[in-house]
Amino acid sequence: MKMNVRVLFLALLLLASPLLQVARSQVDDDHSSLVDDVVGEHSDSGADEDDQDLDINLTSAPGVETVCVFPRNSARVVPAGEETELLVALKNDGKPTVGVMGIRASVHLPYDHKLLVQNLTTMRYNNASIPTSVQATFPYVFAVSQYLQPGAFDLVGYVIYDVEGKPYQSVFYNGTIEVVESGGLLSGESVFLITLGIALLLLLGLWAYSQVQRLTK
Repeated sequence: MKMNVRVLFLALLLLASPLLQVARSQVDDDHSSLVDDVVGEHSDSGADEDDQDLDINLTSAPGVETVCVFPRNSARVVPAGEETELLVALKNDGKPTVGVMGIRASVHLPYDHKLLVQNLTTMRYNNASIPTSVQATFPYVFAVSQYLQPGAFDLVGYVIYDVEGKPYQSVFYNGTIEVVESGGLLSGESVFLITLGIALLLLLGLWAYSQVQRLTK
């Protein structure tokens, strides 16, 4: 009877191994889906690889208002390693035309913004202008690291623009996001735990059956 139990357990592990390989390959595919540079609909050319000119400290311009919306995601849940989209709206209440240069964001620890967790994708917009008394909406797509532990973090987002040739920036979001594990239906760990649980239940059932058989004899 002990030999049959060992054979059954080995057979279960062999059956589970393809599932584990599939789960691992799905996780690896998710890791490779991170976004490096994304160009919105208002951009004429590709995203610039050198975005250091946007990573500067600037003040906001008078007459420019911003608002941010997470479409279909009011809870602001961000799956690690997957793309998340938000919409940034700019309203130009000033007289000069506002030229949008780009959008950037970063993730920080909620109790201290000096502790930077990750710099996110910088999106550049070329020839995107907002005339006076006009509001325009720009999409921003980002992905936090797949290795980031689930929990609450602070997201700080900036939109960089110029007015009459002078650069400015405004904060469009400074608040909490909830980072969760990737939304795959079954992860490698889940498959392993489920398979291990089934194997243990079967072993327990076989042990109980053998005990019953022994007692009846």
